[in-house]
Amino acid sequence: MIGYALLFAYGCFSLGLLFCLYRVVFAPGLSDRVLALDTMAINMIALLTLFGIDKGTTMYFEASLMFAMVGFISTVAYAKFVLRGDIIE
Repeated sequence: MIGYALLFAYGCFSLGLLFCLYRVVFAPGLSDRVLALDTMAINMIALLTLFGIDKGTTMYFEASLMFAMVGFISTVAYAKFVLRGDIIE
């Protein structure tokens, strides 16, 4: 039963990634693109976690934590660039 749930979750998060990719390409504003990229990072974290559950190893959980940290830092840096025009003061 867990196999069917994992397949369903893979499909849902993959579909979410495709929708976010569409939003990155065809978004009307810059803030919409940043939000779509951040949502893509969250979906990738979920896919890495699901893959770790599927394979039964903890390596993918550590990779998802590192991906989360990089995604957070990049979102904050990009938001700071949009607000101030400069990342490092």
